[in-house]
Amino acid sequence: MKASKLLFIIGILSLTGCAHKSGHKRENFIQERSVVSHPSTMTNTNIEVSRNRRNVEKMDGAEVFSRYNTAVFMIYTSDGYNMYQGSGFFINNSGLAVSNYHVFKNTNIGEEGIKLAGSKETYKVSEIIKRNEQEDFILFKVNIANTNYIPIAGRKPNVGEKVFAIGSPRGLENTFSSGEISQWRDRNLMQISALIDHGSSGGALINEYGEVVGITSGTFYDGSQANLNYAWSIDVIKPYINMR
Repeated sequence: MKASKLLFIIGILSLTGCAHKSGHKRENFIQERSVVSHPSTMTNTNIEVSRNRRNVEKMDGAEVFSRYNTAVFMIYTSDGYNMYQGSGFFINNSGLAVSNYHVFKNTNIGEEGIKLAGSKETYKVSEIIKRNEQEDFILFKVNIANTNYIPIAGRKPNVGEKVFAIGSPRGLENTFSSGEISQWRDRNLMQISALIDHGSSGGALINEYGEVVGITSGTFYDGSQANLNYAWSIDVIKPYINMR
């Protein structure tokens, strides 16, 4: 086996989920693919995917947060014994949402509490569209309408591009951080310098054009001070939605 390939496998095995009383810590990053809820269907709702960005001005962090912080929410889950907290975000205005699979793993699906930013109301998950443990995402619907949402990016960001993360680390609702794409570690796995922590799992990673490019998921080494964080490309959900 080539040395580079061996190092890559060792690196992947060292990934740590963004969990610990605020989501679920995965014991092993490489896992079997989970059961598909709807293996041959897509959602019936069209999703906005940005394709022409040349006519769109870049936004600074303050504008990105002002425009999209209400599209990101907190998720409370329970396994019947413990409560956990993670993050999620909407990708259309009728409650279609995305988070990490590990935020929901081994919990009572349908009993989660979805809390919108700045609101005391909670909502329930009404349908699971698709879940995938290997690429750590879950696509689901929340029983709510007229939600703010983040358009999906039409392409993957390049190394060095600016990105912004919104999530709720340690239960600190809708915390904002910024950074760059540090490297692509696999086809759909990116290393980022934007700061995230336990509870950020499932939050939105947004580019300078106000498009979601990734799902923030965890750190490569728990407790590292080197900003070794990672996110899954938003491309992992694209086969399961209708895009326009």
